Amino acid sequence: MRYLPKSPADREEMLRAIGIRSIDELFAPIPEEFRLKRDLNIPRQMSESEIMAWFRARSAENGTDNAIFLGAGAYNHYRPVVIDSLVSRGEWFTAYTPYQPEIAQGTLQAIFEFQTMICELTGMEVANASMYDGSTGAAEAVMMAMRVTGRHKAVIARSVHPEYREVIRTYARYQGLPLTEVAFSNNGRVDLTALDREVTNETACVLIQSPNFFGTIEDVAAVAEIAHRKGALLVVSIAEALSLGIVKPPAEADIIALEGQSFGVPLSYGGPYVGVIATREKFVRQIPGRLVGETKDRNGKRGFVLTLSTREQHIRREKATSNICTNQALIALVANIYLTIYGRAGLRELAKQNLAKAAYARQQFAKSAKILFDGAPRFNEFVVQTREESYDVSHRLAQKKIIGGFPLKKFYPELGNAAVWCCTELNTRAQIDTAAQEVR
Repeated sequence: MRYLPKSPADREEMLRAIGIRSIDELFAPIPEEFRLKRDLNIPRQMSESEIMAWFRARSAENGTDNAIFLGAGAYNHYRPVVIDSLVSRGEWFTAYTPYQPEIAQGTLQAIFEFQTMICELTGMEVANASMYDGSTGAAEAVMMAMRVTGRHKAVIARSVHPEYREVIRTYARYQGLPLTEVAFSNNGRVDLTALDREVTNETACVLIQSPNFFGTIEDVAAVAEIAHRKGALLVVSIAEALSLGIVKPPAEADIIALEGQSFGVPLSYGGPYVGVIATREKFVRQIPGRLVGETKDRNGKRGFVLTLSTREQHIRREKATSNICTNQALIALVANIYLTIYGRAGLRELAKQNLAKAAYARQQFAKSAKILFDGAPRFNEFVVQTREESYDVSHRLAQKKIIGGFPLKKFYPELGNAAVWCCTELNTRAQIDTAAQEVR
């Protein structure tokens, strides 16, 4: 919204309308000692053209034309231009709230279609109408498993995104939920022997990520067997949603927590993104967030309604599944449009491009550095261990307008100078070759 300045005459008319004579009289209720008696120490005012030029200059400092090999939960995928054209239409704002179905059919149908496509992608039976992001989605999934099983312990793979684990620990701290972390094996997958040892008859759920933080695809069936044998649920977190275009969905899971940022949502310096929880129909009343359903009106015409909303604003607090008080409907709409544009065939082709480019990059990087966890399948991320500090590599690459991999030393000090690299459809062969020459 543009700022519309008021002239002195406009201000006088506004003061007369509210029955006072001056600005000083307007501020009279504020004690004298708290009123500013001088002009603010700010730069001179700028014209609109100067302001636009200033912001363009600041934007240019962000390196928007850099090649990006950074993944680790936020992925640089191409966004079809039609997305912004459609999502900016006024209908999505004027009918924002879905509580009145008679005036929000478009919003409700978009949410319903979003849920349907998420179910088709994940192999689950129901999906909610979005959470804040992948990290809160994973945490809410753990809390959901606790309610379903009546147990109060969780086992989490250490190969789950470290920031997701931090969010889960914050949730768990005040829920009295003990968490146990399980190490990863030499192939980057969760250590199944250690997992079997840690899962007990008191465990509510096992949480893994696939592809995990190292880009490795977990053996979901083997993990599910361990969890289910001891009465626990399996929660699978997916941070790179595009992997579902080619990777078999973790249908053995009981709950899937998905970050949908890859589906047309811009990186936006960290958000907002869109989290989703998908699960079995028998667990639907424990799912947090909203769920839109299809119905018929009195004339037999197809319609959509907000069927389930298990939050405090709608039901008694003790019955609520979560205190999350909104959803990401507008961001989910972005994902909805993206999935509609690409369709099944397009999504698969896009996933193949990511897979092929990451495989080529891995080969090139292996000529001068060590590739870790290379004994298991992966999607578009891989871990490179270098002789020099990862941050030194990143600084050198920045001089060539390349944003390198995500250094792992902060979260995994035992891996030394290692970083997780990502290749998407936007990385060219020339960019990959240039980056590989600088990594050693």
